[in-house]
Amino acid sequence: MRYRALRRLRRVLPSLRTAFAGALLWAAAMGASALLNLLQYDWETPAKIRFVSLLYAAGGALAFPIGLLLARLVSLGRHWEIALAAAFVCLLAATIAVTGGLFGLQYRSYYVQWHAPAFTITWIFQFVFTMLTALYQFVVLGIRLYFPLGFVALAVASVWFARQQR
Repeated sequence: MRYRALRRLRRVLPSLRTAFAGALLWAAAMGASALLNLLQYDWETPAKIRFVSLLYAAGGALAFPIGLLLARLVSLGRHWEIALAAAFVCLLAATIAVTGGLFGLQYRSYYVQWHAPAFTITWIFQFVFTMLTALYQFVVLGIRLYFPLGFVALAVASVWFARQQR
């Protein structure tokens, strides 16, 4: 049983080249999507636009290998339709989760000066509720920065993945 799980894990691990190249392309697409949306609405200052775009790019770079691994795990040995859906859902979920987590950590770093000393019960409550608030704000305000360019990139990446799985 243990060997079967290890064998399956070896089969679903993407190559280092695919993971690295995909992460760079995915980061560029997610960063560009955020940048274009923020520039379109003449949002804040250029420094803040640059920071948010880099945050989205970093989230994309970190999320791509995770999403690719999960998609390969779900779609191993299945039809191309399953691979397409798996890539779509896994890349979407990983990108939103990782970028939201980075946003939450950045949000938390602002409020850390008013929080209790680290690893106390009060600090844990403050950390959890600050992160939940940040994630809520990201979902409400930040998801829109993925449209339309990020959605197009997601569709293209999903089709690429499904074709690779044949």
